[in-house]
Amino acid sequence: MDSKELSHFRKKLNKTQEEMAKLLGTSLRAVHSYEQGWRSVPPPVERQIFFLLSRKLRDVKKPKPCWVTRKCPAERKEKCPAWEFQCGDLCWFINGTVCAGTVQRDWKKKMRLCRKCEVLQPLVDY
Repeated sequence: MDSKELSHFRKKLNKTQEEMAKLLGTSLRAVHSYEQGWRSVPPPVERQIFFLLSRKLRDVKKPKPCWVTRKCPAERKEKCPAWEFQCGDLCWFINGTVCAGTVQRDWKKKMRLCRKCEVLQPLVDY
């Protein structure tokens, strides 16, 4: 997530930088630094922002579970934590998901894949 995207999502959530800092469990200075591009947005902050957006949008756009959207075969679903914990609308939030046929463990690599996926795309486009 880059500085412009963070600022955009903060405004979509209708939060000031101070309110956003409280939600993210960080300092106002950190949020300011992220938005100015002085510091990169850490993965836990990115995850939290997408989580907040997902909760804001869930009543507007009820997402289908990822295994339905991606038409996962039974043997893949049974190995995937998104299926195990029945959180197919939050599959992008969980490490270890079985996307594109392989387990996704690294957050940065996972997010590159997730940002192209139709499950996370409504949040990215919001």
